[in-house]
Amino acid sequence: MAGRDRVVHLLRQLEKAACSCPAHSHKFYRASGHYCGRKTDYAFEMASSNIRYGEGVTQEIGMDLQNMGARNVCLMTDKNLSQLPPVKAVLESLVKNRVNYKVYDDVRVEPTDSSFKDAIAFAKKESFDAYVAVGGGSVMDTCKAANLYANHPEADFLDFVNAPIGKGKPVTGALNPLIAVPTTAGTGSETTGVAIFDYEKLKAKTGIASRAIKPTLGIVDPLHTLHMPERVAANSGFDVLCHALESYTALPYNMRSPCPPNPINRPAYQGSNPISDVWSRHALNIVAKYMKRAVNDAEDVEARSSMHLASVFAGIGFGNAGVHLCHGMSYPIAGNVKTYMAKGYNVDHPVVPHGLSVVLTSPAVFAFTASMCPERHLEAAEILGAHVKNTKMADAGLLLADTLRQFLSDLKVDDGLSAIGYTKNDIPDLVRGTIPQERVTKLSPREHTEEDLTHLFEASLKLY
Repeated sequence: MAGRDRVVHLLRQLEKAACSCPAHSHKFYRASGHYCGRKTDYAFEMASSNIRYGEGVTQEIGMDLQNMGARNVCLMTDKNLSQLPPVKAVLESLVKNRVNYKVYDDVRVEPTDSSFKDAIAFAKKESFDAYVAVGGGSVMDTCKAANLYANHPEADFLDFVNAPIGKGKPVTGALNPLIAVPTTAGTGSETTGVAIFDYEKLKAKTGIASRAIKPTLGIVDPLHTLHMPERVAANSGFDVLCHALESYTALPYNMRSPCPPNPINRPAYQGSNPISDVWSRHALNIVAKYMKRAVNDAEDVEARSSMHLASVFAGIGFGNAGVHLCHGMSYPIAGNVKTYMAKGYNVDHPVVPHGLSVVLTSPAVFAFTASMCPERHLEAAEILGAHVKNTKMADAGLLLADTLRQFLSDLKVDDGLSAIGYTKNDIPDLVRGTIPQERVTKLSPREHTEEDLTHLFEASLKLY
């Protein structure tokens, strides 16, 4: 009886601690019966890659591949990284452990459907039985796509791309092992079954989302983050920040529709849930404590190591809960870039780094979504350093927006969309590019119209 009383006591404590706002209250997290006949989902699934963390852990990768019995390995990276210590450390381990490999170093920073197809063609030419991705999100996502299509040679490229741009077919065939070695502290791609690219025809980002494409193992070696330039560290960190904020405030999993007719149809991005909440909140705390230090001092090993872990934690959170409006709106911001050349990125084409494209709309977005779950917005503002003692729930969004503006100002972020080349005349195109991003925008806790999106983009033209 004592054991039962303890369980009841713990459940009551959890209920007291739970958010009581309409979108996230405990009653909405309680499944109500079997799925038959339900319009919204009744369950969520927790999935993540295996993660190995530690300074110098990259040296083990050759042994891992040997243990897997890999005979012909594809190592993917980009031209810049191919000359840097992280790739050299991986190659040393492969050579030491007599692992056969071929290198593909033509990954495009901010990949497109064309660059994905080029990597896929390379993978199809060889009989690779394992893949290694060394780099940021662009490299890891490209490698996921190469592994997927090399193992589905009959598939059309759009078969697995998210609807409505692609057909969004479920992945049913087996893939080869993929080991991801992240060199930035931002995307969390080493934990997720998501691969993002620019679809050139629409000038908007889309992607592939399936648990089947997540890496087998993420090798998280904090020593690799010491090579990030200041702006790369900042923009990578902004991605972590928004992953945590968006997944924590996303529509709850059992308010998301439709309810899948088969578990294979349950999306990778399912809505916020009690497990993802833990990872997202913890990642936000680390960002608040360490991000400014990590950006301002490349030799601050503690701060950069902590942000590397925060990226993993946020990746586990958003990789299951999903993101919403900041990410949905970021895709056309990146896809419609004109002349903006980001500092710290060694590329030969205009680029708005992913983390920057995401964070520029964050003050406007969270001011907009707060009415649906004000307690969570208020908690996020407090974690980021705001004083919330006398704040009314109705002001939660405005407080979080102001807190984010100050955070961005402290880190010398460009003053809104106008500072990266956009004007009011571009907003219709940005709205049009956001509309197909239903995979993420439908997870917004607050429903929105095209007019709402227009106002959010307008509010993001200037931040300060």
